[in-house]
Amino acid sequence: MLKKHSILIGIIISISLLVIATLYYPGGSQFDKNAIGYDWKNNFISNLFGEKAVNGADNPSRFWAVGGMIFLAASFATFFIGFSKRIPAKGAANVIKYFGAIGMIFTFLIATPLHDIMITIASTMFLLSLFYITVFVFKTRLHLFKFLCTVFLLDFYGTLFLFGSGYFWEFLPIMQKILFALSIGLMLGLEYFTKKEDFQHIKLGK
Repeated sequence: MLKKHSILIGIIISISLLVIATLYYPGGSQFDKNAIGYDWKNNFISNLFGEKAVNGADNPSRFWAVGGMIFLAASFATFFIGFSKRIPAKGAANVIKYFGAIGMIFTFLIATPLHDIMITIASTMFLLSLFYITVFVFKTRLHLFKFLCTVFLLDFYGTLFLFGSGYFWEFLPIMQKILFALSIGLMLGLEYFTKKEDFQHIKLGK
């Protein structure tokens, strides 16, 4: 039972810890350094990881946020390892498995002072794994997941563009949270509503 639902349980624990972290966040955002508490519209999730809050106060939310990232990274890594077994092409399965799982190590390191470089590395590995999954999903009859994978990738690219370009920076905290929710929803959807048989008809090399 626990093994079957380990990904779901891990994600629930992760979200719970991150929500608790927001309750302990002292305050301050890139738009208002004197703001009180965590502002879901203007604060980044990464604001929870610093030793100091944006307003300069000691940040007690850090303990809870790092714990949440540990469970999130472990849950996603477990998903990639498990989902790779449903893919009939060994090479593609290995990309999903290893890039996805190892990428989660870099995802966790986003909670460290190496935040910016870890975002680049983790995003690249995560996107590569999801791109391979999307390619195989498009070869199935899983029409809903074709749509969801497309929406997810578009949102991911859009969020990365905002992060890298500096344009429309005020929308980035909201985009980040939308992407976070889409990631979790897509992972759980693929985990519970697809099976190995959905992909076995796909001819290798085509």
